[in-house]
Amino acid sequence: MFNLVLFGPPGSGKGTQSEKLVEKYRVVHLSTGNLLRAELAAKTPLGLEASSFIDKGQLVPDEVVIGMVDSYFDQHRDARGFLFDGFPRTVAQAKALDKLLGLKKTGISAVLALEVNEEELIKRLRNRGKTSGRSDDTDEKVIRKRFSVYNLETSPVAEYYKKVKKFYAIKGEGTVEEIFERLCETIDKKLKKEQE
Repeated sequence: MFNLVLFGPPGSGKGTQSEKLVEKYRVVHLSTGNLLRAELAAKTPLGLEASSFIDKGQLVPDEVVIGMVDSYFDQHRDARGFLFDGFPRTVAQAKALDKLLGLKKTGISAVLALEVNEEELIKRLRNRGKTSGRSDDTDEKVIRKRFSVYNLETSPVAEYYKKVKKFYAIKGEGTVEEIFERLCETIDKKLKKEQE
């Protein structure tokens, strides 16, 4: 099983690149945000548990999120692999995910981080804000706050994966196609190594 994690700050193009990667490598897209919304809508036991935290304005605990990932894995046993989008966000989540994947006799193959300079990200998000209707994409102070939260949360996760030599920084600037080519080049090298 070939499992990828795609990282990147808000506006780095994760959504666009995820779609292209899922199509090319025929892996299952696993977005914890989408998973959470699906569990809430279906009123599953995990969804109801998550709802009790969300209703109080609290973050959904890692064990609930990992439970959802576990359940999603079981629904897609025949998958060639998964593309984790926006998860894990903390070292605790990365360790929990490694443990879960170990139980499933698989692991993370590569963590790809789209790196884009802050000014470019602000420009992209403000442009997106004009059409997306998302208020958090129009206010520069809010945008900068989101970056600092992202950097605080994810830099320890990057270090965690660097230690096990699974972390790859990818230049996230240029055209959608140029960025996609860089991602594919890294993934193809990794796939080739795994097949040797």
